[in-house]
Amino acid sequence: MSITTENDIAPKLTAKDFASNQEVKWCPGCGDYSILKQVQTVFPDFGVPKEDIVFISGIGCAARFTYYMDTYGMHSIHGRATAIASGVKSMNPNLSVWIVSGDGDAFSIGGNHFIHLMRRNFDVNYMVFNNQIYGLTKGQYSPTSERGKVAKSTPFGSIEEPFNTAELALAAGSSFVSRSLDRDPKHMQMVLKRAHEHKGTSFVEIYQNCPVFNDGTFFAFSEKDTKKEQSLLLEHGKPLIFGATDNKGIRFDGLTPVVVDLEKDGIAASDLWIHDEHDKTKAHILASFFDRTYNGEYFPRPFGVFFSEDRPTYEDALQMQIEEVTARKGRMSLDKILSGDKTWTIL
Repeated sequence: MSITTENDIAPKLTAKDFASNQEVKWCPGCGDYSILKQVQTVFPDFGVPKEDIVFISGIGCAARFTYYMDTYGMHSIHGRATAIASGVKSMNPNLSVWIVSGDGDAFSIGGNHFIHLMRRNFDVNYMVFNNQIYGLTKGQYSPTSERGKVAKSTPFGSIEEPFNTAELALAAGSSFVSRSLDRDPKHMQMVLKRAHEHKGTSFVEIYQNCPVFNDGTFFAFSEKDTKKEQSLLLEHGKPLIFGATDNKGIRFDGLTPVVVDLEKDGIAASDLWIHDEHDKTKAHILASFFDRTYNGEYFPRPFGVFFSEDRPTYEDALQMQIEEVTARKGRMSLDKILSGDKTWTIL
């Protein structure tokens, strides 16, 4: 019988253990500082050894993240961080894999890779720092910039509709869709923990301020005077309530969500829409509260976990297939696998 002593138990890691020796270089006031801080704060609670954690990034301001985490990581190529991360997870399913992208990296050149990562459902975590602008390349509009956005590449205003990222992730088959923001540290820590606990692809959109090219675009969701009117906090099993004095709520009129005043309309909280993060239909409706109107009516912007479901992961299915084929056909050479059953000899 073996006896475990105090010397056999590894000391719990701290936030400092996850901070690399690299100088952090983002613009003063950049929201990336807060995101980095929250990640380093919550990771010790995961109980995962640093050598089992990998960060993969693409190109952009957010991509510097890999240098500032004292874990394994790779600064990959533009839009392809998801492909690199998929390969890493396939070859070593035991690793905790985190992907870091900006909105341009994820939804422009990386848009095709994004949707296929969602549907394949690798057990990875995809953090997208969304500032609705291209920051590193000096202020062009991005796929998430609002219609009418005046930027370096749209001097008379963008004529395009932006991606609704939560709707995109849901439509592509994501098994975990969430949203937080850089100016709410506690909320971000909660979302990151939920993403880590989820087995499958966790999409974590983080609204992130770019103080140089798009300053204050999300402040309405975090400023004391506007936060409770403009944002809707999602909590599983709890009613959808918002407003300066928690006086407003959302309920259904048939299949249509409507905003009600709890006091004036005499409606109890129990009669409101109760958030169920396992209901994909309602998650789609929540995601549509994007431009703060729904059917012409004002709606707040949701934050939290929109949707979460358990379903088989890609790497588990891959391992099952390998075991099944090996049991049926034995171990084969790569040449045999690639040539298949139909080959021809050319004379």
